[in-house]
Amino acid sequence: METNCSPMELSNNTEFEEDSDYRDFEGTDVKDMRLEAEAVVNDVLFAVSNMFVSKTLPCAEDVAYINVETRERNRYCLELTEAGLRVVAYDFDQADDRLQTPYHETVYSLLDSLSPAYREVFGNALLQRLEALKKDSQS
Repeated sequence: METNCSPMELSNNTEFEEDSDYRDFEGTDVKDMRLEAEAVVNDVLFAVSNMFVSKTLPCAEDVAYINVETRERNRYCLELTEAGLRVVAYDFDQADDRLQTPYHETVYSLLDSLSPAYREVFGNALLQRLEALKKDSQS
């Protein structure tokens, strides 16, 4: 599934919802990795063919799994932890403990290393956003 999204629609949704089960933890360092994973997906979905949080692999406070298909049609399963993101399999909903891949601090860095098409789409979206900001500041 390809998603077309204008760069101006990029989400910054990283806060807990007001009616969330986690409102009791406001102001603490407790994170739910599923919520973090959803935010990661929302940030870069426009630049990949498909991306979603795994419903098959277990999510917990300290780990979540994200399936991503690049525009080159390569599939990956990513692990999200406090250490960052890394590839744990070369297909959806898989985790290979023997696979030793480096952690990336951000999803942008990880996808940049995996997908030239991501790099191009993300760069173009960034350029469009900067041009829109420049136009706004000139008017």
